[in-house]
Amino acid sequence: MGNSVDKGSSEVSNAITSAAPAAAEKPKCKACCACPETKRARDQCIMDNGEENCGKLIEAHKQCMRDQGFNI
Repeated sequence: MGNSVDKGSSEVSNAITSAAPAAAEKPKCKACCACPETKRARDQCIMDNGEENCGKLIEAHKQCMRDQGFNI
């Protein structure tokens, strides 16, 4: 499980971000300002189609928030 750290610096960063608990990495900004692209797409889909029809966009935004260090 910890062997992916020997790879290139971007791969190491991605591995650390996805493997580390969100509490270990502090968010770089407030939750309201994080992931504006996924937030905008999610919100527009929910307004147009209803929450039940936007699962993929909701999950994409949650993953983006996790990647930013938020415990979602």
